[in-house]
Amino acid sequence: MSSGTKSKGASKPKGKSNSANKARRSVVGTARKPKPWGMIIGIIAIIALAGSVFTYAFMEIDEKQQWVVSDDNKDPSVNIEGVVRKTYEPGQHISGDQRVAYDQSPAFGGPHDNAWAECNGTVYPNAVRTENMVHALEHGSVWIAYDPEKIKGKALDTLKAKVEAQPYMLMSPYPGLDKPISLQSWGHQLKLSDVNDPRVDQFIKSLRQNQYQNPEPGGRCDAQGTGFDVTNPPPFVAEPPVDGDPKTVTMDGKGATDAADEEQGGAQQPVPTGEAPPATGAATPPPSQ
Repeated sequence: MSSGTKSKGASKPKGKSNSANKARRSVVGTARKPKPWGMIIGIIAIIALAGSVFTYAFMEIDEKQQWVVSDDNKDPSVNIEGVVRKTYEPGQHISGDQRVAYDQSPAFGGPHDNAWAECNGTVYPNAVRTENMVHALEHGSVWIAYDPEKIKGKALDTLKAKVEAQPYMLMSPYPGLDKPISLQSWGHQLKLSDVNDPRVDQFIKSLRQNQYQNPEPGGRCDAQGTGFDVTNPPPFVAEPPVDGDPKTVTMDGKGATDAADEEQGGAQQPVPTGEAPPATGAATPPPSQ
């Protein structure tokens, strides 16, 4: 047999055989190992959840800042649906035997009694003379009025909890109110039907002691020496005053007098929410009538 002839028993080159086997094993291995879709979906879900959490957190922060009064946000109530705004001339005072022909019910600005209603978280069980309540608004208070025929029981307790022990807050029934609830600050009003409406708290946060919206922010809320008896306040009168009566003061201030609150004991510094107002010293003389 010639040397150039291969024998039947000659083997194939081992290098090529090994390479082919490795290639086949690689293909088979790849086919047998599917992609970890469960892990991939889980990771995507975690990323999406984290994104939603961060988004919610930022929205919550932005929501809280929305009601913070500042030089750049002088009237946060513009973000509250339903708030009515009007401009009123401050400092127009009347005597206790006069009445004002108010243009709104309840009133939230305009001429008012020389003595303000106490507004140190005061909840009045009976309706109070409007002219005294309006003066409290001038000092930076928020007045919650409610229809006693519609707000009772738990609903009434919910409103009381927003007022009691809170400086620059006062609350009273208001017979004949066209909505169950009406919130007033100087030049602002919001009427609502539900005590749990989030706009109740938004209104209070936006306007209570708002130095940009109240003519006399930080004015006194205690009634000591003013002639206003918090235990027996002047009663609410439902009937409108008579036009042309010499005791009736119009919204333009005709028949009112200009009197500075410094004559009524001056102003007190604003008190942080939840703290009682500072005790006053000696009683101040009653305001001039």
